[in-house]
Amino acid sequence: MNPDPTSLDRLHDLVPPPPVPGWPPAPGWCWLLGLLAIAALFLAARLFLHWQHNRYRREALAEYHKLAAHLSTDRLGALAQMAVLLKRTAVSAYPRTEVAPLTGEDWLAFLHHSAGMKDVSPEPGCLLEMAAYGTVKDPGEGKAREAAAWVEHWLKGHHVERGTGC
Repeated sequence: MNPDPTSLDRLHDLVPPPPVPGWPPAPGWCWLLGLLAIAALFLAARLFLHWQHNRYRREALAEYHKLAAHLSTDRLGALAQMAVLLKRTAVSAYPRTEVAPLTGEDWLAFLHHSAGMKDVSPEPGCLLEMAAYGTVKDPGEGKAREAAAWVEHWLKGHHVERGTGC
C-alpha cells in the first residue's frame, strides 16, 4: 500500500444503496388505487341498478317469445295476448295513471312516441288493438309476423325517462 493519502490505490468501490422496495407503495399510488376502487364500485352499482330496472323488459320479452311460437297455430289468440302484454309492460314501465286509460289513437301515439317509432307504419298497432277486442278476422301469416315484430321492437326499444315508473 502506498502511504500517500491521495493515491488511487486507497480508493474503494462505491457501495450501491439497497434497491427501492415495491411495497408499501407511495401515498399517491394508494390514493389512485382507492379512487379506482370507488369508481369501479360506483360503476358496478349503476350497472346492477340498470339491469334490475330492466327486469320487467326481460320478463316481457321472454313471454313475447312464448307467444311468438304460437303465431303459426293460433294467430288471433297470440296477437290478442301480445296486445295485452304490451299494455301490461307499459303499465309496469310508466305511471299507471298516464298509461292505463289510453286507447285507440292515443295508445298507438304513446307506443310510437315511447319507442321512437316515428317512421314505422301504425298498421301493426291497429291490428293488435283489433285483435285484443276480437274485432278482426285472420290477418294472414305476413301481417301477423309484422305485428309481432312491431311488439318486439317496442319491448326492446321503448325508453323510460328517469323519475317515471315504479
